[in-house]
Amino acid sequence: MPTARDSLLEAAEAALSARPWPAVKMTEVAGAAGVSRQTLYNEFGGKAGLGRALVRRAADRYLDGVDRALAQGIGPGPGEAAGRLAALAEWTVRAARARPLVRALLTGSWSPVLPAPPPPGSRQALTPGDLVRAVRDRAGAALGAEPAWRCELAVRLALSYAVAAGHEPGPEELLRLLEAALAVPAAAPVSGRSRRAGAR
Repeated sequence: MPTARDSLLEAAEAALSARPWPAVKMTEVAGAAGVSRQTLYNEFGGKAGLGRALVRRAADRYLDGVDRALAQGIGPGPGEAAGRLAALAEWTVRAARARPLVRALLTGSWSPVLPAPPPPGSRQALTPGDLVRAVRDRAGAALGAEPAWRCELAVRLALSYAVAAGHEPGPEELLRLLEAALAVPAAAPVSGRSRRAGAR
């Protein structure tokens, strides 16, 4: 049976999906959760605390999905690591497009229709860099010897799709892109030395 806190978070999330956060009323959230308004204030201290808890919950759910994607992967065989990173990238794209709080957490672009994130420097603060590092570390732990930069590449590839408008890539497309990117040696130069530069 869900706790009062869980019920309040579910009710607040449902309210947020229907209207902008500034229009969400605490009496409405408490009523939908089947608890008193005093219980809401006891749990969260007020609307700002409830909003911060929603943001943290969105981050935790996104990271739970990261773990599932890394465990499942896309396709067996020698490219298993790339397949698991592609699954991570695909989950990131889907989560960021479907959930405005996840998109804001990953990009740092907060809309006034969303709850405000925890203030910078606070114990609860979570920057996009913090979240990318958390995903990179989880991917590294799940994939063992896979270099951290390859794990981060998967997240940053996904973010490019989440931020730029366009089609939603499928797992196979992301896998092809990742395999192509991962095939490039880490120390490869971006371009060769130009003749003109050599003459100077």
